Amino acid sequence: MPFLIAYPVIDPVLISIGPFPIRWYALAYIAGLILGWAYAQYLVRQPELWGPQPRPDAACVDDLLVYSALGVILGGRLGYVLFYNPAFYFAHPLDIFQVWQGGMSFHGGFAGTVVAVYFLAKRRGLPVLRLGDVVCAVVPIGLFLGRIANFIKPELWGRPADVAWAMVFPGGGPFARHPSQLYEAALEGVALFLILNAAVRLGALRRPGLVTGIFATGYGVARIICEFFREPDPQLGFLFGGATMGMLLSLPLIAAGVLLILWTSRRKAVLA
Repeated sequence: MPFLIAYPVIDPVLISIGPFPIRWYALAYIAGLILGWAYAQYLVRQPELWGPQPRPDAACVDDLLVYSALGVILGGRLGYVLFYNPAFYFAHPLDIFQVWQGGMSFHGGFAGTVVAVYFLAKRRGLPVLRLGDVVCAVVPIGLFLGRIANFIKPELWGRPADVAWAMVFPGGGPFARHPSQLYEAALEGVALFLILNAAVRLGALRRPGLVTGIFATGYGVARIICEFFREPDPQLGFLFGGATMGMLLSLPLIAAGVLLILWTSRRKAVLA
């Protein structure tokens, strides 16, 4: 038997206030939105990163917090219902609203945020891609916290493994498994944030759409890599060719990201 790291059992409820439980899962979303808002405020206050064209201001970022929250929650839930478990939710439609039970799709949340960004940009008279670049620069913060919440819950654990850091997850059967939630936190959260931060420092915000393209490509690649270690959703299992739903949904994201990168590379940077 390989050496195993003990799974650190953490109560998914941080604290209960009367009949109302405060869950790590919900706190991850709240903290991600607040920290993302703070980082976005910092970015829009650095004129040297943007050049002379109109850019989002602090008030716009305040509105963006509300729009993004709606886009993430509504899109993420709807995406999970449609992509991952439509049969169950069509048979139990009221369960769609029980978001505290878990069940959110990143790809659905991303689509919901795209819609929210579009409407806010039009309302503010800003280029959609400029506002989208701000959102994509901060999204890895929420991804990191969300994957840590998946680990605490626990859910979305990995496939059976014999590596030294494998863990036996509660509810995951007797098998030692990859802590794939931590892999995703590292790649989709930490690594992607550092890549995007470096791109911003090197002038990516002067090319509207470049940060968005890097994010879409980077997330899609990171997600596909992690899917090789993650147990597929039991109601779906492996799809054709051993692919998972997460892999398939990431392919168009990568394609769109690459196209954006190529498109922005043909345009001149906006100089100060």
